[in-house]
Amino acid sequence: MTRNEKTRIIEDLTTGFKASNAIAVCDYKGLSVKQLESLRLNARAADVKIQVVKNTLAAIALKNAGIEGLEFRDTNLFAWGEDQVALAKILSKFATDTNGMFAIKNGFFEGEVVDAKHIDIVSKMPSRDELLGMLLSVWMGPARYFVTGLDNLRKQKEEN
Repeated sequence: MTRNEKTRIIEDLTTGFKASNAIAVCDYKGLSVKQLESLRLNARAADVKIQVVKNTLAAIALKNAGIEGLEFRDTNLFAWGEDQVALAKILSKFATDTNGMFAIKNGFFEGEVVDAKHIDIVSKMPSRDELLGMLLSVWMGPARYFVTGLDNLRKQKEEN
């Protein structure tokens, strides 16, 4: 890898890390290329970036982005994106699907270093779309009951 390629990778990672609300560091030892491609495909659908990066390049990019405290050794896969819940759901589901071959090490969510347990807890939260659906259901409840009441009143008047 040439110096220019390394510089470009560091710049791309720095830009991506600065723009994201969530970053996760994962261990991917023993996974096949096909499995990693399925992870990337699922992540792409949720606008989450997945990349295997050398530790030295990642450390420089994280430092340039103002992110400190993440520990990473051995082989690492970095995942980052805007939506914390989507990132956590994708990584946690993939970790359970691969039977322990893929492990979440730690992460950086909204300015704080978090452990794998925190990421797993976030993955159990409802997504943005699910929350919007719940909110819409709550807002529509009174109108639905009003319409049902009017319909029952109409039926009662027709019977009399």
